[in-house]
Amino acid sequence: MSHLDILLPFGLPPPELARDLLRDLKLPALATLMTRAKTAPRRQLFDDFARALPHEMWLASQFSLPGFGPAATAADHQNSPALACAAMRAMGLSVAEGAWFMLHPAHIHIARDHLVLTDIRQIGLSDAESRELFDAALPLFGEAGRELVYGDAGTWFLRADDWQGLLSSTPDATCGHNIDIWMPKGSGDQAWRKLQNEVQMLWFAHPLNEGREMQGRQTVNSLWLWGGAVAQPPAPSQREVFNLPDGFAGLGQYAKTAHAGVGVSEVIATRPEHGLLTLSQLIQPALTGEWSDWLQQLQALESACFAPLLQAMQQRRLDSLSLVVTDSGHALELSTTRLSLKKFWLKPTLTGLLPSHSP
Repeated sequence: MSHLDILLPFGLPPPELARDLLRDLKLPALATLMTRAKTAPRRQLFDDFARALPHEMWLASQFSLPGFGPAATAADHQNSPALACAAMRAMGLSVAEGAWFMLHPAHIHIARDHLVLTDIRQIGLSDAESRELFDAALPLFGEAGRELVYGDAGTWFLRADDWQGLLSSTPDATCGHNIDIWMPKGSGDQAWRKLQNEVQMLWFAHPLNEGREMQGRQTVNSLWLWGGAVAQPPAPSQREVFNLPDGFAGLGQYAKTAHAGVGVSEVIATRPEHGLLTLSQLIQPALTGEWSDWLQQLQALESACFAPLLQAMQQRRLDSLSLVVTDSGHALELSTTRLSLKKFWLKPTLTGLLPSHSP
């Protein structure tokens, strides 16, 4: 038996735009896979102020990260997934005992009466630029008695053993919102804010930022902290995983096998006994509200992904698939099998992507 779990973050359009957006889409393969599911789709509602997005929570649950295992409740989801140590190992860094957090160089802009975190993908730091900012900030962390480790241009790591109770939020859950709501809270929050403020003041007049501003690029004026984890690996998974999204790629080391940048045809060719494929193309346009790009990306997924998947099931190269489609506050789950595809009397439709309260 060959089964594939497919995660489509932000495949659910925003309720206020849903009908208009779906009207412009031609997705016969996706519509068939959804309409001919073996049972009625299950829709789950999440807290608007959760510290991780629904697709991030779902991924964390697949690897039984602390607070996201099978027995976890909504109350357990009040922290970002514990990913720092996995990310460090994936980058070839040694992980000492203790509690580690991920740090991202970030841009925070001033709205009318609050501060907003922008999409960290738009920073576009080179390795040389990131190292320049890292070297400038390093003495501040040393003075605070905190170990700071360079990972790559977009991700650094902080050791803070006494902050194990600190609740943090993923950058994507925070993106576009008032950061006061999603700032770290709990053990160590005041110490972190002090250190964060010192870095912000140091970088404010940094020559690198002055140059970026003159070039019309985002300045790097803050750091975002999340993903706190104690140095111990989660339980190994027997899944084959494909294309884990930013921030979660380190979990691939705990899977049976892990592949990055793999197309759907290659995924199907492996005939995974139990595979997990993430389609991340819709995350950035959804977070930034670029809905024309969202439409183009989803339409491209039809020919590149959904049509080959449907064909693979019809040709008995894939026995079943489960589809998890999310937005910022919901998750829609359904399963389709080769047998359920025979429901020829059901006309393919995308109405399953509409909000449940829509007429």
